Amino acid sequence: MTQTAASSASPGKQMLSEQVYARLRNAIMRGDYAPAEALKPQDLAKEHGVSLAVVREALVRLVGDGLADRLHNRGFAVPAQSDQRWQEIAEARRTIEPVLLRMSVERGDVDWEARVRAAHHRLARTPAYAPEESKYYSEAWSEAHRVFHRTLLEGCGNAVLLETFDRLWTASELTRRWSAHRDPDRDGADEHRRLEEAALARDADTAAAVLVRHLTLTATALTEPARRP
Repeated sequence: MTQTAASSASPGKQMLSEQVYARLRNAIMRGDYAPAEALKPQDLAKEHGVSLAVVREALVRLVGDGLADRLHNRGFAVPAQSDQRWQEIAEARRTIEPVLLRMSVERGDVDWEARVRAAHHRLARTPAYAPEESKYYSEAWSEAHRVFHRTLLEGCGNAVLLETFDRLWTASELTRRWSAHRDPDRDGADEHRRLEEAALARDADTAAAVLVRHLTLTATALTEPARRP
């Protein structure tokens, strides 16, 4: 194949890989795959009508997002429901996010305050569950939830630290969804309200403490035995 032909084929392969990646990511987030379930490249290639190379590229991206594991000599799989794994992710978030929130409280301007208020309003007004989607949180609520947490931290003004938050958020998203399913009585709305109030009151100590508790409850809900009716 000539260099021109190779370069013309590359965008098409990249687009296919992006599509397969998006489909697999959504399927994993919806709970279509069980924890530790194998993600077999050959089967996925047939299912999506693409080459093995395209599927492997998509799977590698999922590994980078924390939504798949690469197993030694055994291919790929959805992350296992491991207490240690999720506690490590939660520990990383509890270490980094309160620092960013303190920086936001100190550095955030009036525009940041307006964005925080708007993001919280959207989150509070978005239904958490859509029965037609799945037994977990709805896609709309999940996105509003992500935007609210990220907006709280954006006042820090440090793009590198925010990229770290983005990676940790994606890696912990399955944790949060599984946690939410196992602890339906948790009053997350009140936790978010208190976060907004403390941040806009410029009370860095309270805001950081509320955030740490919020993150801890998510991790704890997953590792405790599932509640029975």
